[in-house]
Amino acid sequence: MNSLPILPTISTSFIVLSAITVAIGWWQIKQRKIESHKKTMFIAAIFAVIFFIIYASRTLFIGNTSFGGPDNIKIYYTIFLIFHITLATTGAGFGIVSILTGYKNNLPIHRKLGPITSFIWFFTAITGIAVYLLLYVFYRGGQTTSMLKAILGL
Repeated sequence: MNSLPILPTISTSFIVLSAITVAIGWWQIKQRKIESHKKTMFIAAIFAVIFFIIYASRTLFIGNTSFGGPDNIKIYYTIFLIFHITLATTGAGFGIVSILTGYKNNLPIHRKLGPITSFIWFFTAITGIAVYLLLYVFYRGGQTTSMLKAILGL
């Protein structure tokens, strides 16, 4: 039986926790629980930052795992991964702006941006889980290599 790699499992868990807390925060603001919403969204941001620290550290010091599945689906995985990375980068940017506008009480922008950010973040989490499953659960991960080689399959 193969065991799951510890750092990717931990980092993926944090992105899941972040998405769950964003969902809770969204529900809280719908209930007009403003202070609870602020605290929950702050916790969601902390979970996302922990994910990023683990992911970035692993990428810098160890490398990324290349796709180890069948060659005939590798192109689909690569396209999906690029979509996920684009979504995650966009979501992080939107998240920073959403948090800042919320804490600065710039509510007209925050109210417009918050739902969009949440939606992007949910898809980021879902696609992140899918990448994790494809790399470590459904298929045995390929070699650990530099980020560009892992993404582009070079």
